Amino acid sequence: MAGLSLDHPLAFTFGLLGNIISFMTYLAPLPTFYRIYKSKSTEGFQSVPYVVALFSSMLWIYYALLKSSEFLLITVNAAGCVIETIYIAVYLTYAPKKAKLFTAMIVLLLNVGVFGLILLLTMLLSAGEKRVVLLGWVCVGFAVSVFVAPLSIIRKVMVTRSVEFMPFFLSLSLTVSAVVWFLYGLLIKDKYVALPNVIGFTFGVIQMGLYAFYRNAKPMVLAKDVADEKAKAVDGTLKVPEHVVTIAKLGEPAMEIKNAEVYPVESSPRSTEDEAKLEDKEPSAEEAVGEMASKGGNSIQMVHA
Repeated sequence: MAGLSLDHPLAFTFGLLGNIISFMTYLAPLPTFYRIYKSKSTEGFQSVPYVVALFSSMLWIYYALLKSSEFLLITVNAAGCVIETIYIAVYLTYAPKKAKLFTAMIVLLLNVGVFGLILLLTMLLSAGEKRVVLLGWVCVGFAVSVFVAPLSIIRKVMVTRSVEFMPFFLSLSLTVSAVVWFLYGLLIKDKYVALPNVIGFTFGVIQMGLYAFYRNAKPMVLAKDVADEKAKAVDGTLKVPEHVVTIAKLGEPAMEIKNAEVYPVESSPRSTEDEAKLEDKEPSAEEAVGEMASKGGNSIQMVHA
C-alpha cells in the first residue's frame, strides 16, 4: 500500500479517513453493550449483525493479503475482528439460553465452517489473479450482507414505532463510512471495494430516515411485552386475577346458636288458642337462624373491610 499511496495521495487520504471512521463505527455499539453489561441481559438485542460483521472482516483481511497492496484494508478489518469478537463474547455471556445457543451455532457455521470452506476452495480451484477475482466477488456478496443484516432492526423499528434498537449515530457513521470507502475504491480502481458501499450508503440513508420519522412517535406495546408483564387483553378488556373469599366456616356459629336454642317447659298443657298466639309472637327456628346469619354477615363485612 505504501507505493500505491505515493501514486495516489488522495486515495491514501480517503483510506486513512475510512480507517478512522470505520474504527469509530465499530465502537458505536459500546453504549448498547455497556447497557447489556449493567443490566445483565441482552434485552432483545440481536447478535446476527455482529457475527456477520466479524465474518466480513475476516474475508476482507484474506482479500487484502492476496492483493498485497491493501494495507489500509488490513488495519481496519483487523481492528474490526478484535472488536466484533469482544461484542459477541459479551453477548454470549448475558444472552438467554436460546439466544446463546443460536449465536454459538451461527458463529460455528459462518465464521468457522463457511470461512474455512471459502479458504479451501479458493486455494484449490483458482490461482493468481483469478483467485483475487473470485474472492473479490465473494467479499462483495458478504459485504452487502453486512449492510442488509440491520433489516431485522429496521423491521422492528417499523413494528414498534421505537428507535431504541437503532442508534442514530451508528446509522450516520455507517453512511459516512460507506461514502469514504466508495471514494477510496474508486480512486484505486478496485470495484470490489467500491460496489458494496453503494448499497451501504443506501441502507444508511434509509435508517436515518426511519430515525427521523419515528424518533418522536409513541411506541407500540406488543402482545408479547404485555404477556411478559403477566397481563392479558381479551376483547379490549384487561383481565386481572380474581379474588375469591370463602366464608363457609363463618356460618358455623349460626348452626351452634340453632343447636343451643332453649324452649320453655310448662307443666300445664297449652290450648290450641294459646299455641297459636305463641307462634305469632315467637319467630320460628328457621327465622332465628336467618336473623343470626344476617348478623353474622354484617360481622364478616366489618372484618373483611
